[in-house]
Parts: sequence; C-alpha cells; structure tokens
Amino acid sequence: MKQITSIQNPFIKSLVLLQDKAKSRKQTGTFIIEGKREIEIAIKGGYEIQTVLFYPEICSESEAKKIVKSADFIEINKEIFQKLAYRDSTEGILAVAKSKPMQLSDLKLSKNPLILIAEAPEKPGNIGALLRTADAAKLDAVIIANPKSDLYNPNIVRSSVGCLFTNQIATGTTSEIINFLKDKNINFYCATLQNSTSYHTQDYTAPTALVVGTEATGLTQEWREAATQNIIIPMQGEIDSMNVSVAAAILIFEAKRQRGF
Repeated sequence: MKQITSIQNPFIKSLVLLQDKAKSRKQTGTFIIEGKREIEIAIKGGYEIQTVLFYPEICSESEAKKIVKSADFIEINKEIFQKLAYRDSTEGILAVAKSKPMQLSDLKLSKNPLILIAEAPEKPGNIGALLRTADAAKLDAVIIANPKSDLYNPNIVRSSVGCLFTNQIATGTTSEIINFLKDKNINFYCATLQNSTSYHTQDYTAPTALVVGTEATGLTQEWREAATQNIIIPMQGEIDSMNVSVAAAILIFEAKRQRGF
C-alpha cells in the first residue's frame, strides 16, 4: 500500500492545484470528490475514479475498498488530509475522478423531457441548490448557459451534495442551447419580468425547458425574444425577485404537478 506523509510531495501539490484552480482541472480532466456518500453517488453516475486517498484513523483501507472497487489507493496522514479536505465531515476519504465533457450532444432525453436551464449562474451555492432541486424532481437534464464557474469547482461539488453526479448536465452558449431546443422541438419558458404572463397559466405537459437567469440581471434579451413564452412568478411583497433556486423549484414543481408527478 502506497503511503504519502509530506504535503511537499509532488502528487499532493498537484491535488492542491486541482482543488484551487479551474485551469488545473481543465488541463488534467480530473477533479476531487470528498466523502463516502458523494464518491458512491459519483460511481453510480458513471464517473471513473482514478485514485483514492484515505486517512486511516477515520477511514480504514478496507472501508475505502468497499466504496471503490478499483483504483490506486494511497494512505495519507492527518496533515495531508486537512490540506486537501474542504470540510470537516469528509469522513477520511477523497477521490480523484475523471471529469465528463458535458456536451449538449451527449444528453439522452426522454420522449417528453423536462429540462432546467440556468443562464450564467455565478454562486456555487445557487448552482448546488439548482442541481439538488433537479435531482428531487428527476429532471431529464440541467443545462448551464454561458457558465461563469467550472462545474467541478469543489464548492459546487460540495453544495450539490452529490447531485452534480445524479443529473445529466450540459453546458453551451445561449445561441447553441436555443438552437438545440428548437431542433428537438422543446418549448422553453423564460422566467423574466419583461413581457411575461403568470407561470401557472402555461401548459408544461409537452416537451419543456424552464429557463432562469441571475438574480441581479435576469435573462439576456436573446432568451427573452426567442422564448415560447416569458413567464413570471407573481410577487405580493415589496421585492420583485427571489433566490434563483427557489424560483426554479416553484416552476419545476408546477410542471411536475401538471404531469401528475
């Protein structure tokens, strides 16, 4: 069993870069997963685990090998574990996994898909919450338009609680995604303040994509002009917007209600 005890070890240094730098994740095509449950969900979602690092005082070698059947296993000490782990409850195990390309062309949709699209979300916590909602509703896919963040950012991996691995995810430009939806004859409804009708008046029982933008600026004009229909959630208080993940959940579960859950 290989052991590493120094944070100056070149491999450990490369893992620190994986945690900290999107450029490193992109160049290597890998990222780090923390925690037993998240690793198990990633494996179930078809992710390839290349290396497992475990801190034996918390997670034994036998426990690690029960979770991951085939990989390179490395025993690490407390100093390295604390250097690499982003949270205290990582359960003594981390894995280096191979990332997926997240191409629109790779999406496998049902005959009557329900899709969530988010344009340029910035906050990892919001992206994680969107992915958790998508998982709860068992959507066909989540598509990120004009992504501002690397989706394998450890903050997104953590905030999604493994739902980064349970959802089909693709990224693309707004134009690419609009063309994709039109080619697939998927209606798309854009949540926006401008030229909108109340969301509950629309029929989401046909192939549907629900599109949300950022809380600060909303959706771009390209989405608003191309939409099957712009929709709005009626607001009865003083403010005119709510958290994007909350808004998305309201729209998604209205569509699920119409479809009989």
